Amino acid sequence: MGHWTTLDTPHGRIAAWQADPAGAPRGALVVVQEIFGVNAHIRSVAEGFALEGYAVLAPACFDVVEPGVELAYDADGVERGQALKAAVGLERANDITHAAANALAASHHRVGTVGYCWGGTVALLAALRIGLPSVSYYGAGNLPFLDEPPRAPVMFHFGEQDASIPPDMVQAHRDALPGMEVFTYPAGHGFNCDLRADYEPSSARLARERTLDFFTRNLA
Repeated sequence: MGHWTTLDTPHGRIAAWQADPAGAPRGALVVVQEIFGVNAHIRSVAEGFALEGYAVLAPACFDVVEPGVELAYDADGVERGQALKAAVGLERANDITHAAANALAASHHRVGTVGYCWGGTVALLAALRIGLPSVSYYGAGNLPFLDEPPRAPVMFHFGEQDASIPPDMVQAHRDALPGMEVFTYPAGHGFNCDLRADYEPSSARLARERTLDFFTRNLA
């Protein structure tokens, strides 16, 4: 179903994984990667949303500094991913998300975004600065941006056992954005990813149901 394509961005041409639904799209989504690149898991996530009727682009954000990055969920992958995340930066990642949204908007009425880990913070920025309805999964870098007024609705998912996002950080989201939906789950960081040790299928399933409901409501 999915295939690699190219995406023109303000920072050069990059790769993106494109997944299209079987019938007429019900909307479009930008899927924003973790620090491990547009790897098999992120491609699978994109395919899953296409099966739900969405046209999807998952831009390879790391391409602006190193093309073709796909990292494993191990210590070496984390170390390399953190370095690449820092090299790209959130501003460029936001520009790339905007470019992907514009590419989708050329043929679809409404576009949203969903991001995981680092992508969770990029997804938040998309709601704050671009105006895209967004779902943010366990974005540990969200806090510095919570005082910016949102231009679109956001839904947040967090693991209650995520050491990188303790309860006070989760509460900060509720305090700063009382109109937004904030959900927690009996799980750790990365609970949506079936390739990670913290994968928690029940939590992943419930978060996905809520995410799909969010996009049904906000991309209609």
